[in-house]
Amino acid sequence: MSHTLCFETICCENRELKNLSYHEARLNRTRHELWSYSDYWNLSERIAIPDSVDNALYKCRLSYSQEIEAIKWEPYTPRTIQKIQRVYHDNIDYRYKYDNRDELNTLFAQRKDADEILIIKNGLITDSFYCNVAFFDGNDWITPNSPLLPGTQRAFLLDAGIIQEEEIREIDLGKFSKVKLFNAMVNWGNAVDLGIDCIA
Repeated sequence: MSHTLCFETICCENRELKNLSYHEARLNRTRHELWSYSDYWNLSERIAIPDSVDNALYKCRLSYSQEIEAIKWEPYTPRTIQKIQRVYHDNIDYRYKYDNRDELNTLFAQRKDADEILIIKNGLITDSFYCNVAFFDGNDWITPNSPLLPGTQRAFLLDAGIIQEEEIREIDLGKFSKVKLFNAMVNWGNAVDLGIDCIA
């Protein structure tokens, strides 16, 4: 068994797993690239929703390497974000959704009195600690083309034409008026519009 573990966080609402095809695509791509597996996992066949999960919002956390290691369920409570702290790391690599988030945890510890971080790598905007990000330029919502981890909600929003992908450098932040943070558990409709001045 590999010592490398990856995981997927899947939103379950009204006992329905959301965006499952996007999670399947990322999980199977990870299995192929990290472990050279060519078989395809159908997650709807591998995840049984327990009777204890009701119609509320739940987080399904599936950890895996060559096989599924664990599936955990917990009710989801949205976080309140009012201030975002810029942090810097030019060598961070999180292209796969690794279970080991030590580098990210170290950056998150640098947030001072902020609720979240905005990670800048080689002058480019990437992600927050928990979320992908998008910025409003007055007409469109733009997401960086340099995320640490391209999320499933991000992929869905790009496919739907709700956001666009461009290079965003730290020096470009002043061009935008708003920022949104979103992930598998925070869909676009529930993502809060924050003024760009919330970024310290």
